Amino acid sequence: MNRNSIRLSWLAVAAVAAVVAAGAAARAQASSAEFSDLHWRLVGPHRGGWVISVAGVPGDPALHYAGTADGGVWRSTDAGLSWEPISEGLGSSSIGALAVAPSDPSVLWAGTGQIQQRWDIVAGDGVYRSTDGGASWTHRGLAETRYIGDLWVDPRDAGTVVVAALGHVFGPNEERGLFRTDDGGATWQKVLYVDPDTGAADLDGDPALPDVLYATSWQVRRHPWLDYFQPTVGAGSWIYRSADGGRTWARVAGEGLPEGPLGRIEVAVARGTGARRVWAAVETADSGGLWRSEDAGASWSLVNDDESLAGSYMGWVGAHPTDPDTVWAGGQPLRRSRDGGATFTIVRSSPGGDDYHALWIDPADPGHLLVGADQGVVVSLNDGASWSTWYNQPTGQFYRLAADDGFPYRIYSGQQDSGTVGIASRSDFGRISFRDWSPVGGDERDGDVPDPRDPDVVYGAGLGGRISRWDRRTSQVKNVSPWPIGSYAARPGTTTYRYDWITPLAVSRRPPYALWAGAQVLFRSVDRGESWETVSPDLTGAEPGAEGCDGDVPIARATACGFGVIFAIAPSAAADGLVWVGTTNGRVQVTRDGGATWSDVTPPGLPDWSKVNSIDPSPTDPLTAYVAADRHRVDDLTAIIYRTHDGGATWTQLGAALPAGEWVGVVRQDPLVPGLLYAGTQKGVHVSFDDGASWQSLQLDLPRSGINDLLVHEDDLVVATQGRALWALDDVTPLRHLARSGVAAGPELAPPATAVRLRFNQNRDTPLPPGEPTGENPPVGAVLDYWLPAGTGALRLEIVDPGGAVVRSFASDEPEPERPAQKVYFADIWRGGPPSPASGGGHHRFVWDLRLPPPPVVRGSYSIAATPGRPTPIQPEGAFVLPGAYTVRLTAGGRVVERPLEVVMDPRVGTSRDELVALLAFQTEVVAALSRAVALAGDDVAGAERLAGRLASLAEDLESVDAAPTAAQREVLRTLVEELAGLASGG
Repeated sequence: MNRNSIRLSWLAVAAVAAVVAAGAAARAQASSAEFSDLHWRLVGPHRGGWVISVAGVPGDPALHYAGTADGGVWRSTDAGLSWEPISEGLGSSSIGALAVAPSDPSVLWAGTGQIQQRWDIVAGDGVYRSTDGGASWTHRGLAETRYIGDLWVDPRDAGTVVVAALGHVFGPNEERGLFRTDDGGATWQKVLYVDPDTGAADLDGDPALPDVLYATSWQVRRHPWLDYFQPTVGAGSWIYRSADGGRTWARVAGEGLPEGPLGRIEVAVARGTGARRVWAAVETADSGGLWRSEDAGASWSLVNDDESLAGSYMGWVGAHPTDPDTVWAGGQPLRRSRDGGATFTIVRSSPGGDDYHALWIDPADPGHLLVGADQGVVVSLNDGASWSTWYNQPTGQFYRLAADDGFPYRIYSGQQDSGTVGIASRSDFGRISFRDWSPVGGDERDGDVPDPRDPDVVYGAGLGGRISRWDRRTSQVKNVSPWPIGSYAARPGTTTYRYDWITPLAVSRRPPYALWAGAQVLFRSVDRGESWETVSPDLTGAEPGAEGCDGDVPIARATACGFGVIFAIAPSAAADGLVWVGTTNGRVQVTRDGGATWSDVTPPGLPDWSKVNSIDPSPTDPLTAYVAADRHRVDDLTAIIYRTHDGGATWTQLGAALPAGEWVGVVRQDPLVPGLLYAGTQKGVHVSFDDGASWQSLQLDLPRSGINDLLVHEDDLVVATQGRALWALDDVTPLRHLARSGVAAGPELAPPATAVRLRFNQNRDTPLPPGEPTGENPPVGAVLDYWLPAGTGALRLEIVDPGGAVVRSFASDEPEPERPAQKVYFADIWRGGPPSPASGGGHHRFVWDLRLPPPPVVRGSYSIAATPGRPTPIQPEGAFVLPGAYTVRLTAGGRVVERPLEVVMDPRVGTSRDELVALLAFQTEVVAALSRAVALAGDDVAGAERLAGRLASLAEDLESVDAAPTAAQREVLRTLVEELAGLASGG
């Protein structure tokens, strides 16, 4: 085929795509009410994430609060044994500062946005207050401060607060510095302001002298590139003192402090010294350390030159509540000094460093400690001798997503600060627990990708260009990097290759299943990383030999100086050799021949230094792709999504229809329905039914957190959050139906997805206790979504087999009767009644478990395969229907809607259909005999109840496996049927 023919064929595809898109736009738009019965479920894992603020109540060893990087406020009422989120309604989930009012422990204050200078810090929207212990919250202003480092609540008045606000870190702004309120946040006074580039970072004081406070200012500016090689210092950084409760402030003289420019300064006031002894952890341009003043800040002496005591990320100090010689410090370890800071001993840490950010010490019991770290929050009641766990907090920050093609499929992602995760999307044991996930060999900030040919092999991308290959069978990890010399945080121009916070990695879904990795160039491997070839020039617009690239490079010169890198790689599943690439400085490039030639197809309206977060090529149309980009690192929160249907020749901006201020991290298209799009923003998830022309919230019951990635896998939508772990929206069939058909005027039933024969829980051991931290399993069976107009009345759902017989029927006004069972010996959390389909207007979801009606019993038994929060099955249950084609019939409001339903076997089970037929036939015989025995028992025939119990036990045995009955089971049934005949005849 010649080039003209190729071009014509691509244009034909584009024409088809345009028609599809036009059809999508023409359909009636669905509101969020049309999918309101969908439910996000927590997959996990329960491994804690970044905690940056903590608070407790003096004298209460059970009650604790923790503020997470983007997971909201969490509370423990049992000394860290368990944690619960209590701030789901806040506009921001990044809790930079948290305090309990000393005069009223029911009053909590939270300052949002994190000041720790890392690549992925999350902005806030001001200050919140709770007056009922966290049950409810109100916004109290300062929305444009964005990043709040600390707050001080006057111990005499819960409504008097001083806030240290860093302000915008990616640009200048006025709402920064120190703010004070004495009316509970109704009004604020800016009591310290340095300049538009300098904010406030820290506050401390002695509660015994509440009028004397110390605070620090910090001049810091971050860049759109990975700028760890640049010190976070400025001329505006200093220490201030107030003698009137924060109303006015003055610079301390600071004799003996290092010369500027300085970076982050954290202060701690020694209790019992008249607020005259003060420690300061001071970051300088090239080092840092711990200084101490004995005269209220007039003069200072360096007491410890360990530069790890200070820093822009985790440098902080904390005073002991009663001992003026004891000071605590963070960093990779949690450490304590008992000699005024001269020497420190490590209290808690591990190889690799836990990175400690926050400490609260109970003034009523100084051995009672609450600590926040990169890995979560922990409690000690014995001065650090032992601690609670952080493996009970689903607050991990996850980046890129992938899944394998196994059953059940496994989800792969990298968790910031903790490592990698491969986790089952469902468990065979009712709940997704520690048994269902493991590390997969990479490191934090990871994109983990399974080999499409071998799901036991997972590739991981790590710091500074590291690519690894992990084998599940051996757990061995091989470094298969294109250039196995790391360049993490190095200044561009000083290394062979350059990378951002995340090294991009992708694998083709088409033979030869190439691996792709990105630096400033694109690498390709066709032998599982054993060798690589460079298949592109520098795709970022760098200019060799560019001048003006030393020092603090202005943004206008950064591209030429080579500060941009590849951030998104998207090989197409629709065409060989088609690969899309996006960069951190706003370039979109495409190759259609595997890298031999490249075209710059950057959307004309995409400004320089817009980070291309994701590119999603259509799986069927080689000319369609969607791009998500953001500019928050240049202080611009505009939502940016671009769409092309002609291979990048033209683009349409789709982000304007999203809520203002929600920059976009990812956009994905549904692989089965063109024009059905999903977008993840800094605030949550959105859906479009018209190819991006309009958007609806898809947040539902998903907690608010930034969305770093979305994955449409099979029928599910999986999300990686910036602070609430991994979640899944099971079975997006109703969204697909709405996108295809629009909103129906009358009762409607969506064509159900293929249903797999599964048991919800196959546990045969003692169930995990209700308090064990676990993720939620998806539903098992046929998931049926239907819509009813308001006032429809009762409805009926029927399952019809291939022969036309109704094998199961459910009615909204005919609940299934409770089955008789043995005396309950467990708590209500394990109980529940049989399900019934819901009536009433709107969207509803009902799940049929693929079973026939349960047999009658004299007294059923409770299954040990129990899951808290779900009804414990009463055994024996109904037999499974055979795999095959069924019909679901909805009858409501005088209308009948029928949809086909396919039932298939668990693909892990190799049982033949003949065996399944034999099993069902045998189960039918057992149920028939059991029914006769129960009837005789109801007539008080002697021995019938005992015989019914034995038949029920035989029926239970048949439920645990998809296999033909054994010879012994057949013989038992024969014997019991003979006994039954004797009872029936009066013998």
